[in-house]
Amino acid sequence: MIGNQIDQDEKEMVMKTALLRCQVALLLAVSVFYAQSAVAQEESAKVKECSKATLQGGYGYTSIGTLLDTYVPPPYAGPFGEVGRQTFDGKGHTSATATTSSNGNIAKVTIEGTYTVNPDCTGSMTLNVSPFDSTVHADFVIGDDGAEIRAIGSDSGLVETRVYHKQCR
Repeated sequence: MIGNQIDQDEKEMVMKTALLRCQVALLLAVSVFYAQSAVAQEESAKVKECSKATLQGGYGYTSIGTLLDTYVPPPYAGPFGEVGRQTFDGKGHTSATATTSSNGNIAKVTIEGTYTVNPDCTGSMTLNVSPFDSTVHADFVIGDDGAEIRAIGSDSGLVETRVYHKQCR
């Protein structure tokens, strides 16, 4: 009986030790998780602000939409698409070259313009398009720390969206 009691006491001691170790490990795991969660919350609370300098360098872009006949003469009114490369200087000036298709009429264009950026990473641009001698206005939002821009034409009669991707990051 005494031998059985010692074996039973040893088993209980081993079980208590194992249980204590599991509790310590669980407490450590919860502490690490909590610490990581606190760091993640702190970092997500840091809101990155944008400025003109956020847009710097070359971006490839595609644009699709519709040009209404209240916006352009009849041969150009209709479906619209554009592919180009636009450069931003980080100070508010932009330029681009592109190929457009306006209702099936293909044209090579050059673009010069200006842009502004708000701290919340939204902005606007004014673009002068040659050889059409037209001015286009667009509103945009910057994503992916300046590596992506999404824009929409803001002129009446123009239904256009653009997606820009930073080149050579």
